[in-house]
Amino acid sequence: MDLRVLNYFLAVAQEKNISNASERLHVSQPTISRQLKDLEEELGTKLFTRGNREITLTKDGEYLLNQARQILTLANKTVNNLHQSHEIEGSLFIGGAETQNMRSIGRAVTQLHDKYPKIITNIISENADEVHKQIDSGLLDFGIVLDPSNNGDYNFLKLPGQATWGLIMPKSSKLATQKAIKPEDLKNISLIISQQGGVTGDLEKWLGHNLDDYNIVATYNLLTNAIVLVRSGLGYAFCIDGVINLNGTNLTFVPLSPAQTAGVSLIWSKKSPMSDSAIEFLKQIKSSIQFMK
Repeated sequence: MDLRVLNYFLAVAQEKNISNASERLHVSQPTISRQLKDLEEELGTKLFTRGNREITLTKDGEYLLNQARQILTLANKTVNNLHQSHEIEGSLFIGGAETQNMRSIGRAVTQLHDKYPKIITNIISENADEVHKQIDSGLLDFGIVLDPSNNGDYNFLKLPGQATWGLIMPKSSKLATQKAIKPEDLKNISLIISQQGGVTGDLEKWLGHNLDDYNIVATYNLLTNAIVLVRSGLGYAFCIDGVINLNGTNLTFVPLSPAQTAGVSLIWSKKSPMSDSAIEFLKQIKSSIQFMK
């Protein structure tokens, strides 16, 4: 299995049609068909179900699609970073939680780009569990995670500021008139909570007991999706402040009482060597943080 064949496989999976994939890749249909057949024989499994109008993926095909995307992303990133000139160029991948602390990352990225305009920065929203996995696999150079997190296996740098937990709700809600939300206030409402590892534990610690007696109606990975559910009237989103600009909307954020806050860290691998672009970004973020103190 080589990268060229994975590109053929990815194109067919996306187009659901060998003819369309052939036009997109400028490769003949027989060549793509033969390569995909050889790939199935090499892996010893069926990857596609071939219908009259379109091709669909089998369960094994879906698995390979996810892996192929990661493999090709990592390969492209590696090639970009190896093809650097003395000017320093390449791709930088940063993934993490949606927090106000992204502002310090944004400043550092802007200053890095001013100094090295050929560095392309890719920001990816992921929860802490995925950040750790993708740093370990080399797909991410850096991750942004809420504390406490499993930072012992990674290099880390504390970012300025604190993340404050609370609820986003309609302004028409009775709770919206309160200065803060107390544990007993959650008894009679529907909750939408983050899927991120550790969030449930933090919420239960604040409540003083588990969530079995509370009405969890949905979970989310990205807060923007949770906001849609809040606006539709499904429930209130348990989240951190400042991620979504609520100005001009019919929603508001109310913090918890007792206050529930968390620090935010930038993490990176202890094992993998850093590209020049990652080294320069780290220098920039450290300089930015020192300047802010």
